[in-house]
Amino acid sequence: MDAKAVFARSAALVFAGVLGAGIALAVAVGAGLGKSETRTTVREVAIPPTPTTSAQFKSVGRELTVGQIYRELAPGVVQITATTEVPADPFVNPFGSTREEQVLGSGFVIDKAGHVVTNYHVVEGAKSVQVSFSDNESLKATIVGADPSTDLAVLRVKASARALTPLTLGDSDQVRVGDQVVAIGNPFGLARTVTAGIVSALQRQIISPNQFTIDHVIQTDAAINHGNSGGPLIDAHGEVIGVNAQIDTGNTGEQGNVGIGFAIPSNTVKTDVTQILRGGSVAHAFLGIDADVVTAELAQIFKLPTRTGVAITKVEPGGAAAAAGLRGGTTTVTIAGESHAVGGDVIVRADDARIDSLASLRDLIATKRPGDRIRLTIYRSAGSTWKQMNVDVKLGRQPSSPSG
Repeated sequence: MDAKAVFARSAALVFAGVLGAGIALAVAVGAGLGKSETRTTVREVAIPPTPTTSAQFKSVGRELTVGQIYRELAPGVVQITATTEVPADPFVNPFGSTREEQVLGSGFVIDKAGHVVTNYHVVEGAKSVQVSFSDNESLKATIVGADPSTDLAVLRVKASARALTPLTLGDSDQVRVGDQVVAIGNPFGLARTVTAGIVSALQRQIISPNQFTIDHVIQTDAAINHGNSGGPLIDAHGEVIGVNAQIDTGNTGEQGNVGIGFAIPSNTVKTDVTQILRGGSVAHAFLGIDADVVTAELAQIFKLPTRTGVAITKVEPGGAAAAAGLRGGTTTVTIAGESHAVGGDVIVRADDARIDSLASLRDLIATKRPGDRIRLTIYRSAGSTWKQMNVDVKLGRQPSSPSG
């Protein structure tokens, strides 16, 4: 199924086991880089017959128990209700042009000014947003800004500072596989539910609402379901290391948790939130290419001059790479059922840093702003030989989607 279906309101934000875990409730009324890589899908997973067992937290040093984390931080976790208008189903309501749909998600307070972090897909297209606190107080929220490319949004509520419990954003670069974690959110609308588990894997990739790749994603087996979207993933020290965003159910056909959840890393959240609070949006630098990772096999088959790097398969017309004269593949070949556009430039270094994957190139571009320059070291085909050269590229601004 097309990945775009994940974020379709009429489909309650679900597709083939990958979800931005919000709940859609319909009420009828009258009236970088170019294209993203394939979304990470865990294959051949043995699905447990019963829900994942919660991890046991021990109070060792500064580490907290699950109960301590819940008592201290749950007041800072909120339930979000976003109301949107979508076209009415003519078979259900032949006299109405639109109907209201409510999406339930989670979020958490980050400061005493009333700012709340959540997922972009929870509030996407919302005409109104309500935020409910642990004391059952519900406040109208305004959307300060959002970034569909990282599936993050910042809201603001007018509440007294004393009524707010801000959560601290930790350093996701320090997270390790096996670390104990807690998720607090509102699965299926069940307010402030806590689940516990571990960090199952790091450096996963998921697809954002506008189809770009989100890198460095944290995988966890802490139970995450519809309604957990936007809620915090918390480490044993009580710091937020990620924003829960999606789950994967493999090929089971299920729509609930099977122990594979994904959280956007807190360091990505810090970068985005800083930009949103300054200007209401996030500006991502953009190179404008599609590329394949160079492997030893591809290097041997196509007689490439390097066994590492990224081979440009396509240059987006009018983009930064095109303006700098970078070249994409000229011939398409199929190997083991996969098509490759070959004959284009091969990037091996960027600003003197070695490039051995698409993620490493995206990481470097992510440190830039639109208009910044990046120096690429490439190999270019010159008949039967390859020529090494440097190309200076003025980066553009990431478009609203990979297709522009």
